[in-house]
Order: sequence, then structure tokens, then C-alpha cells
Amino acid sequence: MQIFKDTNFDFLGKRRLFFGLSLVLAAAGLISLITKGGPRYGIDFNGGALMYVKFVNQPPADKIRSALSAKLSGEVTVQDLAGSDEVLIGTEIKSDQQLNVARSKMEEVLRANFGQPGGKLDLNNTGQDALANRLRDPLQRSGVPVNEQQLQDLAKSILSYRDSSPQSGLVRSLGELSSVEGVTPAVMAALKQECYTSQFAIRNVEMVGPKVGADLRRQAVMATLYALGGMLVYIAFRFEWIYGLAAVIAVFHDTLITVGLFSIFNKEISLTVVAAILTLVGYSMNDTIVIFDRIRENLKTMRKEKLEPLINISVNQTLSRTALTSGLTFLTCVALFLFGGPVLHGFAFALVVGIVVGTYSSVFIASPIVLFWNNFLESRRKAAIAAPAGKTRKG
Repeated sequence: MQIFKDTNFDFLGKRRLFFGLSLVLAAAGLISLITKGGPRYGIDFNGGALMYVKFVNQPPADKIRSALSAKLSGEVTVQDLAGSDEVLIGTEIKSDQQLNVARSKMEEVLRANFGQPGGKLDLNNTGQDALANRLRDPLQRSGVPVNEQQLQDLAKSILSYRDSSPQSGLVRSLGELSSVEGVTPAVMAALKQECYTSQFAIRNVEMVGPKVGADLRRQAVMATLYALGGMLVYIAFRFEWIYGLAAVIAVFHDTLITVGLFSIFNKEISLTVVAAILTLVGYSMNDTIVIFDRIRENLKTMRKEKLEPLINISVNQTLSRTALTSGLTFLTCVALFLFGGPVLHGFAFALVVGIVVGTYSSVFIASPIVLFWNNFLESRRKAAIAAPAGKTRKG
């Protein structure tokens, strides 16, 4: 499918303009990184606790943030998850010993602000053994014949109902449990005596120690460098070493600008963002290889053509393919960025930026580097030929 037919854009004629644009973007990103002391790492890399909490109604993010900030040291983040009554609560941890303390304090603050005092068991935030232990004495006192296995089965049935759809971990009232198998009037009376349903349910907790975070940072950098090194070897073997070097410089340019934009817009870099960057490394490299492959084919069939117009012809010939693949992928990533919610926001932002910068660098960075190197070799060859000729005339 051809979107553009018989195009003749002078891409390389604008290379100085686009080199200048790249320098401005790279410099702005580096200045931002230096002034801010490096990228803004997420909990994955800094270490901390991340808690997903579901509420009965719209979560009061400001109230949660102020309550947690009063109890916890360091930065506390509270993000609404689009399209649901959930929030994502995060806090930084400076040492491994603080992890469990931070989790306990987060749960304590939530119970104090959104729970019910009085010593009853919160049905929305309890486990099977704790529920069975609470029901044992009141059931025995009421004369209900129940052994340990039956008690565990009853607790399991109640929690299975709580965790299934549409409750999804949050029971609004104890009266809902009357439909659960095994919940007789006596059991319901015991539940009302010993339990209550809070306004929130902790869905998941993730904790990363600072030492683990530092190891993840190092591994993320090494993974990117290994990817670039492997691609350099592959392209140098498939084409020539200068093609491999040009492609790696272009991809490094893409990575630098993407990370710089994350710093400029004060966005967190997490493991999902690193995954997006590695995806873009491969995506940009693939786009560059397509152009280089067409250049190599045209070098065989258009031997009398000079290299600059030949590269322009090659880029124009692959323009439709680039527009289709990059354009459709870009639209998908924009939709993910707009509608994917806060959890995927960083991942989608990296993809949107990377696809634009990666497509641009394949044309305006990688190809001009190959042209520059060939012009440099040609000028040296002409100088070497001219030098003996000059000596002969003087003699």
C-alpha cells in the first residue's frame, strides 16, 4: 500500500536544521537532569511501599494525602485510578527496616480515617484465619455445632464472596452476606456482633527495598547498554561498521531525548518506563534498518548516483512504509496515553515520545551520519591523490 507516490523530498538537505533541533532537545534534557540531580525515579528504583486501595465511593485523595503525610516521612503520592473508585498510594523508604513500619502506618491511617473504632474486625481487610477465629466463640456460645474445618470453610466462603465480582474485595454492608452458602441467621448474628465493613479495601501492596531499587537501576542501565551493543554488532555484520555506529548513535539520541523529556515534565521513571524505552530501542532500530537496507539495494542498482541523492531516494521509497507502521503505532500509543489511566501514563508517554523521535532519528540522524562518514573518506581520498600530484608539479 502506497500513501506517498513518487515523492522527492530533500531530507538530507535539511540535516543541519534537524541536527540543531536534536542538540537543543538533548541540551534541554541534560540541563534538566543536572539541575534536578538526575531522573525522578519511581518506587521501583528508589525503594518504597505502593498500596492499591479501593473505596466505596470516590476516594478523597486530598484527605488521604494529608493524613498520611502527617504520619510518614518522605514524599507521599496519592493517584486516582481513572474509571474506578481506587487510588494508588506510594511512599518513599530510606532503609529496608522501614518497609513493614511504613505499611503498618499506612494501614493504621486508613483504618483511623475510614474505618470504625470499637475493636470489631474489618471484614474488607482481613484474612481467612482471622475471620474464623472471630466467629468461633460467638457461634459456640449460641449453640451452633461447628467444628474447625466447618469454621474454615465458612470463612473461606464469605471471603470468596467478598473477593468475587462485582464486590471485587469490598462488601458494602454485612447484609449482603445473607446469600452466601452457610451464612445462617446465627452466623449473621455472629458477623454483626464481631465484624463491620469499612469504606475501603486494600487490594494489593508492593514493597521494594532501597538496595533492591539500586540494583534494579543498575540492571536497567546495563540492559539498555547490552541492547545497544548487540545491535551494533548485528548491523556492523549485516552492513558495514559505520551503519551500525550510525544506528546506535541514533538510538542513543532517542533514549537521551526521551529521558530528558521525562525530566523536563517531572515524570517518574519506573520499570514499565524502562520496558517502554527498550521497546523503542528495538522499534527505532528496525526503522533504521529498513532505510539502510534500501540504501544498500540502491547502491547495487544505481552505481553512478552520488550518495546524497541516493540516500534521499531511498528514504522517499520507504516513506509510505514508515508512515503506515509509525503512524498506526503512534495512534495506538496516543489512545493508551489518553485513556490508559495513571498506572500506564509513564509507559504510554515514553512510547508516544519515542515513536516520534525514533522515526525522526532514522531519517535525520542515522542517514546523515553515514553520508558524513562517506564524504569524509572521499575528501581524504582526494587529498591523498592530490598530494603526490602537487609534489610532481613542483619537481
